[in-house]
Amino acid sequence: MIVATTRAELQAARGSLPGPVVLVPTMGALHDGHRALLRRARELAGQTGTVVVSIFVNPLQFGPGEDLDRYPRTLEEDLKSCAAEGAGLVFAPGVREMYPDGQLVTVDPGPAGEILEGAFRPGFFRGVLTVVLKLFSLARPDIAVFGQKDAQQLTLVRRMIRDFALGIRIEAVPIVRAADGLALSSRNKYLSSSERAVAPVLHNALAAGAAAAGGGPRAVLDGAHQVLDAAGGQLTLDYLALVEAGSYGPVRDDALSVRGDGPPAPPGGQASPGLFTGTAILAVAARIGATRLIDNVIIGFGAEDDAADD
Repeated sequence: MIVATTRAELQAARGSLPGPVVLVPTMGALHDGHRALLRRARELAGQTGTVVVSIFVNPLQFGPGEDLDRYPRTLEEDLKSCAAEGAGLVFAPGVREMYPDGQLVTVDPGPAGEILEGAFRPGFFRGVLTVVLKLFSLARPDIAVFGQKDAQQLTLVRRMIRDFALGIRIEAVPIVRAADGLALSSRNKYLSSSERAVAPVLHNALAAGAAAAGGGPRAVLDGAHQVLDAAGGQLTLDYLALVEAGSYGPVRDDALSVRGDGPPAPPGGQASPGLFTGTAILAVAARIGATRLIDNVIIGFGAEDDAADD
């Protein structure tokens, strides 16, 4: 396995990599969820292709007061995981290597990047899309693999691929969960034992919402809210939202429109009239203690009601 820490080293190695080249962008602190991405990348690369893993804690996507300085950095262990899962090349640059002159030109995520995560973390998606585009330019992958847990990010990356005609295939890997349902995350390490005991309530709420899908979007949100409300002061809810899977625009039916629930429509966006049918994402973000966690579940309505997945 080649380990490149500079762009020059990456470019020198990239020229001789057998294709297809499959990129897995990460910020390190790899856990079993990341390893699922690596295994899927290995499958996509086949016997003759190459898996490339980037490990870079990107400062552009951290806002003031966020956890940039304490974000876990475990490069030695991460390299062992990459080797064990069949990676052919790891790109692990420092900040100056990625942004030697700063980064004056960035990627505007558009209206879908201004709601939910984008509203609670201003500038987050601008930083994410900028580093992803830069990694695409440097690694020149045929395929890139992302996790479903970051569903809004996944939607925006796919839109960036279309809008910039990059010709890269994006592959999504389902969320990997602990036995009690908690979505695996590098930030789970921040949870105290008592906070860790509370954390599965997020998945429990999503599961309750998904189980109520037969009653329509209103029932989904009500079911999830009931579980979250029962947790009381053990968590602080940032949002619970039902959005269309393809666009991250708000799912609305007549009942939702009356109640005014769901996320705000992106600027220039319109609510879907009538009863929603199709595939939606029920997404949640909450703080448990000082740790902010996100999760989501895919739900099918109407003709596509077999699309539910977690």
